[in-house]
Amino acid sequence: MPPAMSAVLPLRQIDELPGPRGLPFLGNALEVDLASIHLAAEEWRRDYGDFFQMRLGSRRFLVIADADAIARVLRDRPDGFARTPRLSAIADELGFAGLFTASGERWRRQRPMVMASFDPAHIKTYFPALVRVTERFARRWRRAAAEGQAIELQADLMRYTVDVTAGLAFGADINTLESDSEVIQNHLDKVFPAVFKRAMAVVPYWRWLPNWRLARHLRALERAVDGFIAAARARLEADPRLRERPRNLIEAMIAARDNPASGLTDADVAGNVLTMLLAGEDTTANTLAWLIYLLSRNPGALARARDEVRAVLAGAALPASQEQVAQLHYTEACIHETMRLKPVAPLIMAQALRPTVIAGIEVPERELIMCLMRPAPTDERHFPNAGAFDPSRWLERERAAAGKRVSMPFGAGPRLCPGRYLAMLEMKMVSAMLLAGFDIEEVSTPDGHEPREHLALTMSPVGLRLRLRNSGSGTE
Repeated sequence: MPPAMSAVLPLRQIDELPGPRGLPFLGNALEVDLASIHLAAEEWRRDYGDFFQMRLGSRRFLVIADADAIARVLRDRPDGFARTPRLSAIADELGFAGLFTASGERWRRQRPMVMASFDPAHIKTYFPALVRVTERFARRWRRAAAEGQAIELQADLMRYTVDVTAGLAFGADINTLESDSEVIQNHLDKVFPAVFKRAMAVVPYWRWLPNWRLARHLRALERAVDGFIAAARARLEADPRLRERPRNLIEAMIAARDNPASGLTDADVAGNVLTMLLAGEDTTANTLAWLIYLLSRNPGALARARDEVRAVLAGAALPASQEQVAQLHYTEACIHETMRLKPVAPLIMAQALRPTVIAGIEVPERELIMCLMRPAPTDERHFPNAGAFDPSRWLERERAAAGKRVSMPFGAGPRLCPGRYLAMLEMKMVSAMLLAGFDIEEVSTPDGHEPREHLALTMSPVGLRLRLRNSGSGTE
């Protein structure tokens, strides 16, 4: 008998993959605007398929849009893949070298404390404070509605998310929602754009062209972070029992930092404080902005979500408990549908730490990977009528579980976002506050067209303005 034929196909090499041709030395850098590079990559995916290569200067990227392959990369962190070295170096330089950019043992030391600070039990303890922050937010929007003022949507949402993060993670009531003076967001919103621009640049231009304006913002943030740390240290000195039972992330990190066996440094503490502020502000606020926009454009979904909220709250302005929040099933489905269509992290970058194989492609050590997070969730093979805003697709348990394996809004594997429980709770609280007490008159864009997507590490809609009308329900 003839020998059996091998069923193993030869591995593909990245050099053999298709992709945009590009120019010598520059690669595809002149073909993309960094603020919309995700849109260019998604367009190339339509031309070249789920696996292709592209170059930015001397750096080659294996671009992946297949959900199973992306999950393979994300689940093989932190041992097989890590943040890119440039991103980690930039984070170190700018002072937020926390869990987001940490790798290896540094990541392993920090992860347990961050996870414990954002676990469901801790968030449940924080819930009454979350209600108070949301009540302030409702008062702010009631005043705007009564005065007929247009609301700068993302700016207001970022005030809310920073207030919540500072309360939960640092035990600080900074109350930017009711402040008319300069707020910390005026400095925070300069950091992610700078990080993204540097991470994607063809050459490290900032080595020769220092940004003095950015430096001033970073100094202001450093002073704010030092204040949070000093206040937490004062609490620990006043009540030494907190070292054994810290109430929040900053107390846990300081207590660990003071234990020589922990391996934590002052830079680890400060870096995580700034990281939590940045991540807590941007991602949740941008998702909420997209959610409110999409609801305004889909009146059937808006009416169904409003009816659900008002039925559950029975005339109240806000949920009184997490059990009430848990009853907002359709509202939660609206959030998942928003994250499917408008992922705030449409690109996830990684670097291979060892040689591996992904979907039959040989990936050498140190190869750069660019995961495109939106193509699979908006593919008809995974979601029928994929371009439509249809929250009902998330209401059936098995379909929802399958959808989350494709959509992956909070990542996957060991580096799954530690703040996902808080983010979902914040989004449901704001949605309930909005739908219980207001009617949306208009969500407008600067040019009257669809909102432009702007990528600066996270993806946001540009220039959304919200006009509300007090509904007379849930306003007492």
